[in-house]
Amino acid sequence: MTELFVLSQKQPKKNRKRALSWRRVVQVGFAFLNIALGVQFYLFVQAAMTTSAGDLPTRPPGIEGWLPISGLMGAVDWIARGALNDVHPAATILLLAFTAIALLFRKAFCSWICPVGLISEHLAKLGRAIFRRNVKPPRWLDYPLMSLKYLLLGFFLWAFFMMGTSGIAAFIESPYNRVSDVKMLLFFVNLGAVGASVIAFLALGSIVIEGFWCRYFCPYGAYLGLFAWLSPVKVRRNRASCIDCAKCDRVCPVRLPVMVKEKIISVECTGCMECVKACPVPNTLRFGTKRRKLSPLQMGLLVVLLFTLFYATARISGAWQSSLSDSEYRFHISRLGSPEYGHPGQ
Repeated sequence: MTELFVLSQKQPKKNRKRALSWRRVVQVGFAFLNIALGVQFYLFVQAAMTTSAGDLPTRPPGIEGWLPISGLMGAVDWIARGALNDVHPAATILLLAFTAIALLFRKAFCSWICPVGLISEHLAKLGRAIFRRNVKPPRWLDYPLMSLKYLLLGFFLWAFFMMGTSGIAAFIESPYNRVSDVKMLLFFVNLGAVGASVIAFLALGSIVIEGFWCRYFCPYGAYLGLFAWLSPVKVRRNRASCIDCAKCDRVCPVRLPVMVKEKIISVECTGCMECVKACPVPNTLRFGTKRRKLSPLQMGLLVVLLFTLFYATARISGAWQSSLSDSEYRFHISRLGSPEYGHPGQ
């Protein structure tokens, strides 16, 4: 009888030590950027809640990267009206930046940029340190669980369709959306029992199963995967020189069968390049287009360059900063308990 869970093969220490240092540099850089944005935004909100006059600390528009739903609605609204909304424009710009990165470099957002991905990787590493390995669910259970993130994405897209362009425009201008960034912050600052329980469940799951949240529940990753499927950049294998050692399969964080494929086209591939670095035979595995391979340094530079290009263009064109004034933020924050600031549909 098939066991409910099987243990993944223990990964050789020498392969783990060959982790991509350039990817880690980029990951940690974006993590510190998110921490800086979070602290700056916290100080902004605290000042808005405790003062009634005067200039507030600068609000960092980059915090809107944590508002993917608002960003996606903003993109749909931009197409429908031909103009970018001025409530949370940075949310849309960042969503489009990450979409462009997926189109060109697969789901590099997940393995090179996302701070949740970084935390998830270290939780899995903690699991290996405690239990000597991570749990690998069997396919009959793993595949249905993987579909959950696509079901969540489908739910959001269905909701957008039911709202229509006029409903999306109304949501963008709603009191709730105007302070959705503040409500997001206060959710974590004033974390309740339910929220803490969910986060604890996901953290424990990520210790036991590598990429628990990312693999099964993240609708953002599902969204980016749909675009990553079109990317010209892939992991490619030279069958003639492959020695079938399976080291690439063992280090792949999303458990793709790299050893038996000539190229990886799966929407799950995050472009982390762990398999390429683990391969003991030079030029047997490479990451890139048909004609050109990318090194970890080149990959990191291109991801950061594309991100910076979107950011700089938005700043220069005036499509980065929210139009909400300090007084408007004070006004909305003072009324957060009112019904109109509840989530639509409540």
